[in-house]
Amino acid sequence: MQRKGAEILRDVLIDAGVDTIFGYPGGAVIPVFDVLVESSIRMVLPRHEQGAAHMADGYARATGKIGVCLSTSGPGATNLVTGIATAAFDSVPMLALTGQVKTPLIGNDAFQEADTTGITRPITKHNYLVKDVRDLARTLKEAIHIATSGRPGPVLVDLPLDVSTSSWDGEISGEVSIPGYRPNTVGHVRQIKAAADAINSSERPVIYAGGGVIIADAHQELAELAEKGNIPVTLTLLGLGALPGDSPRFLGMLGMHGTATANYCIQESDLIIAIGARFDDRITGRIDAFAPHAKIVHIDIDPTSISKNIRVHIPVVGDAKSILREVNKLLKPVERKGWFERISMWRAKHPMTFKENTLKPQYVVQEICRASREDTIIATEVGQNQMWAAQYYCFRRPRTILSSGGLGTMGYGFPAAIGAQFGCPGRLVWDIAGDGSFQMNIQELATAVGYNQPVKVAILNNGFLGMVRQWQELFFNKRYACTDLMANNPDFVKVAEAYGAHGMRVTERDQVRDAVEEAVKTEGPVVIDFRIDREENVFPMVPAGEAIDRMIGGMA
Repeated sequence: MQRKGAEILRDVLIDAGVDTIFGYPGGAVIPVFDVLVESSIRMVLPRHEQGAAHMADGYARATGKIGVCLSTSGPGATNLVTGIATAAFDSVPMLALTGQVKTPLIGNDAFQEADTTGITRPITKHNYLVKDVRDLARTLKEAIHIATSGRPGPVLVDLPLDVSTSSWDGEISGEVSIPGYRPNTVGHVRQIKAAADAINSSERPVIYAGGGVIIADAHQELAELAEKGNIPVTLTLLGLGALPGDSPRFLGMLGMHGTATANYCIQESDLIIAIGARFDDRITGRIDAFAPHAKIVHIDIDPTSISKNIRVHIPVVGDAKSILREVNKLLKPVERKGWFERISMWRAKHPMTFKENTLKPQYVVQEICRASREDTIIATEVGQNQMWAAQYYCFRRPRTILSSGGLGTMGYGFPAAIGAQFGCPGRLVWDIAGDGSFQMNIQELATAVGYNQPVKVAILNNGFLGMVRQWQELFFNKRYACTDLMANNPDFVKVAEAYGAHGMRVTERDQVRDAVEEAVKTEGPVVIDFRIDREENVFPMVPAGEAIDRMIGGMA
């Protein structure tokens, strides 16, 4: 059967189970939009291509399925770059489809031409420029396989206009075979035994788990490891929810803005069991002072992440779910009474607290948590709002936090929340935002309203680029260079109403609970402007270049 390239793309995506695409049209992709808009795939029109990429990202993180975004050539493709890089850092399965000028014009500086594959090569797991319609089906299937297997990540397919309009009568079914690409999922038996032996013989072990546990759907195995081995657990930002936040073994998040208990526990441990985490600089602090007494077991599907930053003693490469199942079979019950007594002492001495005399952002987060179900999805922007959400919201399930961890992308949270709402209809979705970050993609209010997606936005409005201001206060003698936004911030209530959303403003502490409850009950999108204390800081905090047990602020 003769099919045009655009029809081949449609059919491959449908066969792969794709049900939603976030895309912005343009000349080079008109044929693609023409066939997709009448297909079973739901087409979502954002108001900016960056919004499309973050929506696809949020959809993927919340559902576990591949997220798909689509843009035209040139500026449309380059506008996806920040969203692609965000997904790459955080191992999000994404398929980015970009239009391209006709193949004879490539390299001639044609109208709206950009070297999309060259630009995105460093920030994709792989990318393709398709020059022949006969290669399109195979390329798309390979792209989906690569994006979703091993350590997931974004894959880009650049589609010239003449390829999407050319016809081919070949077969699009068949298995994917990529010579040289065979991600290892099964852990080595000897290494698994070595890991279990190290756990059984340790006196002060701690589990350090990251987003890889959630990606591998290994949260139940993690809970069994913690319970059967009687081991405390600390989680990274992207790992939150892998163990319920109210578990007695949960120490809180670790690292630069982690809890004192988690950081002290890491520094005093004799064994760290790292699972699906990569020892990034926000976790380790000063590398030569990190966990000086600990042997390290590292379980990860990506061999390049092992011993990249921190020397690992027992590497186990493979899928976290299958590896933890095997490790759990070999565990022996160990009481470790002295270790848990020490942890209890740290908890009592250094609780996570804040002064409740005025409208505090921490209190807003707690009230959102109180009014939420276990399956509520929390997206964050980047900065202070992100850390307050991580510190004071109790995440009880996996895939309930959407946050830009590695790249730290301002403007991520709101479109990601919209993507999650499309992927998880019927669930409550919040974006905990800052007034600076929210304005980066504020235009997506039109998307939320246009598709009646009931995302709730809590703006923790301090009139500053808050995290930068905090550093300026602590380390630059309060020289607030280009961080004070108050004089030029819009009226967020009027902006919300202009787009057709429901807007509210909260200026007093005793208004918070009613506002949150009203937002939850409101059917459509809601924006709440919480006027918080302007110079509230995120504590504890590990200064740059310090060991993670050298924290400042927030220490009772």
